[in-house]
Amino acid sequence: MAVIRSLCGQCGVGCGIRAVTGPDIGEGREARLEGDPVHPANGGLLCTRSEALRDLLSLDGRLLRPMVDGRATGWNRAIDQAARRLADVISRHGPGSVAMHVPGNLLTEDYYVANKLMKGFIGSAHIDAPSSEAGGMAAAQRAAFGEDVMPAAYEDLAQADMLLLVGEATARRHPVLHERIAEARAEEGVRLILIAGRDEGQEVEADERLTVAPGSEAALLSGLLLHCHDNGMLDGNPAVGPDFWAGLRRGHDLWSVARACGLTPGEVRGFYEQVAATPRLVTLFSPQGEGEAAARLSTAVLNFHLATGRIGRPGAAPFAVTDAANGMGLREIGCRAGELAAHRDFSAEALAQVGRFWGATALVDGPGLSGAALVDAIEAGHIKALLMPGGLPPPAHPIRALLEKVPLIILTTPWSEPEMEVLRMIALPSPVWIEKDGTLTGADRLISRQRWLFPLPGEAKPEWWIWTRIAQAMGWREAFHYERPAEIYREHVRLTAYRNEGARLLNLRRHAPISNPAYDELTPWRWGEVPFDEGRFPTPDGKARLVAFWD
Repeated sequence: MAVIRSLCGQCGVGCGIRAVTGPDIGEGREARLEGDPVHPANGGLLCTRSEALRDLLSLDGRLLRPMVDGRATGWNRAIDQAARRLADVISRHGPGSVAMHVPGNLLTEDYYVANKLMKGFIGSAHIDAPSSEAGGMAAAQRAAFGEDVMPAAYEDLAQADMLLLVGEATARRHPVLHERIAEARAEEGVRLILIAGRDEGQEVEADERLTVAPGSEAALLSGLLLHCHDNGMLDGNPAVGPDFWAGLRRGHDLWSVARACGLTPGEVRGFYEQVAATPRLVTLFSPQGEGEAAARLSTAVLNFHLATGRIGRPGAAPFAVTDAANGMGLREIGCRAGELAAHRDFSAEALAQVGRFWGATALVDGPGLSGAALVDAIEAGHIKALLMPGGLPPPAHPIRALLEKVPLIILTTPWSEPEMEVLRMIALPSPVWIEKDGTLTGADRLISRQRWLFPLPGEAKPEWWIWTRIAQAMGWREAFHYERPAEIYREHVRLTAYRNEGARLLNLRRHAPISNPAYDELTPWRWGEVPFDEGRFPTPDGKARLVAFWD
């Protein structure tokens, strides 16, 4: 019998699991799963989403051998074909003809290798990363804080006096978070106010419900900021543009907000007064997508917390709850079209640092295409090669319907898909979640170890291994020398610390010398401590920014 501490990986909470495997449990791929009582994210709690792990025990539908153009082959030939065809596309059409699609459930080590290969050696930043939290909220945090940093931790829930829960879906999609909110109310007397649409959130037990019109949440919270401003209740020191308060006043007075939200002025005023009187406040929200609505809500929440000083101390923070299992790890790595690596942008200084650190041979010099822009490029025939770590996107994803327009597809996936038989595709077998080994970062910056419960079946290989071997076959062996995930983790850690003398909060320097055994035994740890606790932000003047999002 073996007891393995690993991770659920079905949402962004990052819950720990305790898995028992071995002859006492059953023959073959059998396991008893329960919440890990010592993991900080869930403390033994585990919701029904973890049942999806049991569906991964069976090998039905698995891809167990490499496939090239619909035919099974060996690894050497598959890697050789992938490298040769990809090099031919780059030679004929340039690096801008190569794009990548990544899901939100790869491990940090997988993202690191994929991002380094794309941006440092292929020379393209066309990366579609369809994790919901990678949109308006991440951009809003960079604009407000100077860096995409989640300032809250789950421990803040029990240390707050009040929780604002914006949107019932924030709790519905994260049942363990819902349980932690319930515990905070029952054990610590924390007050919960739910802001949701009509007929939403009936399963959420709240001390007060504010039923608002769809899409009006940003207006409600911006009006709250104006109320605090007009009543002398500001306690922060962010930088403010000359027309910020005048612009905020337009459309965010009490009566305008009441009309927008479908509330009475008295209801709005009562809400404002009780929130303004509560210094220890956590606002939980889950902005979806990269559209204007997500950006407006995120910015409104951050503006309020920054201007009123409800940030940088226990029990007071904005908390954007993520959906993707390792969406935070993806953002730490910078495996997105608009970032370089390790929270760096595409400034000349950042390009020089990353290029030198990687020994890059074809470093990209600016942001790439993603989302609708990348879909348009595929449809127009500009994308000649599509790299797809982690599998095909869901059937409803627009890229899925355009695969036949791409001459070369290199896919790593656990599953056998119909497209493998009819498209010019190199499909390489990779792990399901319970076979992965590496690290994951939860929504509150908590880095934990994902450990495999069962060895890889058939000829499947880890994602990082596959992309490392392709890079080596293309001539970049010196830069891609990895033989185990611990080596990739150490390099990622060193990159976050490289030439980072307080310029960025993402600095994992303490783990730079971690040994292979220490990596194997890694216990959960959170980077950044309590962000912004000294009132300083990673901006040129050390101040946060209030951002105007209105017309």
